[in-house]
Amino acid sequence: QVQLVESGGGLVQPGGSLRLSCVASGSIFANIAMGWYRQHPGKERELVASINRGGGINYADDVKGRFTISRINGDNTVYLQMNSLKPEDTAVYYCNMRAYVTVSEWGDYWGQGTQVAVSS
Repeated sequence: QVQLVESGGGLVQPGGSLRLSCVASGSIFANIAMGWYRQHPGKERELVASINRGGGINYADDVKGRFTISRINGDNTVYLQMNSLKPEDTAVYYCNMRAYVTVSEWGDYWGQGTQVAVSS
């Protein structure tokens, strides 16, 4: 199937920056979209940013202007540059990939999650 490996989380002070990376591998026939979600303790997972095969990008309202998603299509790699981090950005961040694994079968795949903590 498809495996996603995330890296780049950690502890940073308010106002600081982090860059998350996610590399997908496995039986990927075609990449449909990749994105980042986050989950705060006791809450549901929510979309942070996504980018589709055609380059269309969506951001959650509370990260617009601070976070930037980018990708390398040929490498099935997606990045999330996070600037001006706030304590409320503290969460576990998950990489997501929606992809065809055959000509007709597609699915949503998830990484294991990486912790981002923003604190002084």
